[in-house]
Formats: sequence, C-alpha cells, structure tokens
Amino acid sequence: MAAGYFKYTLLLTWLCLIGYSSAWAQDKSIEVVNRELSQSRKKIDSLDRLLIEVLGSRQRVVQEIGVYKKKNNVPPLQPARFKQVVDKAIAAGAKEGLSAEFVTELMNAIHKESLRMEGDTTRH
Repeated sequence: MAAGYFKYTLLLTWLCLIGYSSAWAQDKSIEVVNRELSQSRKKIDSLDRLLIEVLGSRQRVVQEIGVYKKKNNVPPLQPARFKQVVDKAIAAGAKEGLSAEFVTELMNAIHKESLRMEGDTTRH
C-alpha cells in the first residue's frame, strides 16, 4: 500500500506541476525555462547519483548481514531493529524538513529491498 501511495503522490505532484508550469511557461519559452533550470537540474542529477551510490553501499552491508544471519540461524526480518531504523530516520528527516510519512515510506521501500537481498544471500 505504501508503494501505491508513493506512486499516487508522485503522479499527483507531477500533474500539478504540469498545470503550474504550463501557465508559467506561457510567459517564457521552453528553451529559456530549460536554460534557467539547467544548473539546478544538474545539482539534482548529481545528488540522485549520490543517493544511488549510498543505497548501493548500504545494500552491500545488508548482504554481509544476510550472510551472518544465515550462518547463525537468525531470521532476516527483525521488527524491533527495523523500528529503531525508522525512528532514527524520522528524527533525522525532521531536521531536514522531511515529513515522517515520506521518511517512513522511503525506509519501508529500502527495507523491502534489503529483505529481498538478504533472502537472495540466504538462498546461496
């Protein structure tokens, strides 16, 4: 459900931006708009690459944990630990102006991928 809500929110935001930007762009050509936004878009692209790199590093640690859990018969899902992770992320996100709902959805998505990766590790 969280993934569906996130996709719905992104779609709704995108549709709102289209309506807003089309009204705004009537005053400026698309070329001017793209040129004016170019630097900010480059920053976003760079930050997106960094986010993916950090997530990749995190998932490599998850794989190490998966191997440990397999060797020590520890189940992949640790609800108490995940709650700690989410609570810390919500607190850190609040300092960055991020809503608890967004941070929770993000951490749920990351956790889902972590469990998938741990499961792949434990099958080998």
